[in-house]
Amino acid sequence: MRDFTVQTYISLCSALKEENYSFITFLEYCKGEVTDRFVIMRHDVDRSPLDALRIANCEKDLDVRSSFYFRMTGSSYDPSIIMQIRALGHEIGYHYEDLSSARGNFDDAIASFAEHLNTLRGICPIKTISMHGGPLSKWDNRLLWSHYDYRDYGILGEPYLDVDFSKISYLTDTGRHWNNNEVSVRDKVDTAEHYRFRWTVDIIDALRRKQLAHRIMFNIHPQRWHDDIPAWLKELVWQSCKNVAKRCLLVKK
Repeated sequence: MRDFTVQTYISLCSALKEENYSFITFLEYCKGEVTDRFVIMRHDVDRSPLDALRIANCEKDLDVRSSFYFRMTGSSYDPSIIMQIRALGHEIGYHYEDLSSARGNFDDAIASFAEHLNTLRGICPIKTISMHGGPLSKWDNRLLWSHYDYRDYGILGEPYLDVDFSKISYLTDTGRHWNNNEVSVRDKVDTAEHYRFRWTVDIIDALRRKQLAHRIMFNIHPQRWHDDIPAWLKELVWQSCKNVAKRCLLVKK
């Protein structure tokens, strides 16, 4: 079985639509524009913006709207692709990592955050943010908001700080697994439903068996999903090596 292909992702979205989930952006959630049965597809674009565009186009074909969060690094930030994804009807947000980049200096971090936010806003509206986990950094980027308030910068929401996960289930592909805390340093939440799926098809099967919650946030990393076998194998090997390092970090903690 070859999981984490674009076709598998399409099958997941199609199954959600067949089970009558509505797709909303995180911004719409923050504004209270929700239904009784919805899914938020959140994409953290850690690298490979072309992979994000590929996923965005697939979602457009399925009439799915989602939220894409871009880092301000060369591996993620591409203004042309960001504008194309925005033009497809998706939300764009900032995948911030300013505290870890500033090595814990809060003054430098907030100055960097403001500068990066303004740069992104020169391309399209930005109303929500999502922290980059940065597993190799000792700094949790969310700690920036223990000193400052992102609402002062016109930001309406941050998933890890503004979602009540006791009411909304969370599924993340971090580590190329589903909700595997053994390989997730920071991308985990305290949720009422502790799902642990091995394969994406297991999620689809649970959907069809009516075993999933009615309100779900997915965190999808586009660079993880490939139909092309060489690219798929490269991501498999790279992520497997990262998972070894992350397990060591978690053991030390």
